[in-house]
Amino acid sequence: MEAVIAEKQDMHKAKISQVMAEVGKVVVGQQYMVNRLLIGLFTNGHILLEGVPGLAKTLTVSTLAQVLHLDFQRIQFTPDLLPADLVGTMIYNQKDGKFEVKKGPIFANIILADEINRSPAKVQSALLEAMQEKQVTIGETTFTLDKPFLVLATQNPVDQEGTYPLPEAQVDRFMMKVFVDYPSKDQELEVMRRISNMRFDFTVNALLTKEDIYDIRDQINKVKISESLERYIIELVFATRKPLEYKLNEQAPYIQFGASPRASINLNLAAKATAYMEGRDYVLPEDIKEVALDVMNHRIILNYEAEADNVKTSDIIKAILNKVPISK
Repeated sequence: MEAVIAEKQDMHKAKISQVMAEVGKVVVGQQYMVNRLLIGLFTNGHILLEGVPGLAKTLTVSTLAQVLHLDFQRIQFTPDLLPADLVGTMIYNQKDGKFEVKKGPIFANIILADEINRSPAKVQSALLEAMQEKQVTIGETTFTLDKPFLVLATQNPVDQEGTYPLPEAQVDRFMMKVFVDYPSKDQELEVMRRISNMRFDFTVNALLTKEDIYDIRDQINKVKISESLERYIIELVFATRKPLEYKLNEQAPYIQFGASPRASINLNLAAKATAYMEGRDYVLPEDIKEVALDVMNHRIILNYEAEADNVKTSDIIKAILNKVPISK
C-alpha cells in the first residue's frame, strides 16, 4: 500500500514539473508567478497579482488553466460592471411566463478578475463573497460553485485614477499578494522573437485532471511540520502586531496594524505546499521564509510615516525574518 502511495506521489511531482515546462512553452520566464499560482491551486487559496501592464499576467493564468484542463473565465473589471454581470441574474422567459436563472461567468473553476480595482465596491464584494462562501445566491436560490474554485485577480499599481482600491479587509481574503516584476534582458529578447514570429503556436497540452489536484491537496495535507516551526510561524505573525516585544525598535513606529490570523493559516499551508513541490514530506524553516513575503505583505498596514520615509512592507518583513528566532 505504501509503495502505491509513493508511486502516486512521484507521478504527481513529475506532473507538476511538466506543468511548469508546458506553461513555459507560451510564457517566457515568470516561473515565480507560476509557482505561486500552483501553491494557491493546491492549497485552495486565492491569489492577487500586482504588476504593471504587459507582464503576461493574463496570458500566464489562461495558459495555466488550459494545462490544468479546468473551466476558465476572464472577467474584465470596469467602472460600469454590475454584480449581476459577475454572478448572474433572473431573466423573464416570455414563452413560459416564468423567471429563469442566468448564471454569470463566476461559475467556472478558475476566474481571472482582470484589474479588480477598476470596479466599485459592490462588484468587488460580490466576487469576494463568492471567494469566501464558495456559493452564489441568485434570487431565492443558492448555487454551490464548482470545485476547485480559484480566483486570480490582477491590479495595476501605476494608474490609480478612476480606480477603487480594495479595502484591507477584502485584500486579506487573498492567500498571497504576488508582485510581478519585469523580465530579464534575455527573457524579453525571447518574448520579442516569439511574438514577431507570426506562426508561434500558443496551444498547450492538458496535463493535470481535477482528481490529480485533489490527490495533490491530500498529499500536501500530510506534509509534516514540527511544533517548533508551527510556533515559529506564530512568532512571525505576532512580531507584526507587537514589534517592540521582538526588539524591532526601528520598524515599530511604522506599523499601524499587524497581520491577521489568516497570515498564520496561510503561512502553514504555503510552507507545506512549497516543501511538497521541492520533493519533501516535511517543512524546513526555509520553506516558511520563502513564502513569508507573499503571504504577509498585504496584511501589514503601515502608517503615513512609513510612506514619508519610503519604508515598505517588504522591508518590515525582512527585518522580522532576521530578528525572530526559531523556537526550540
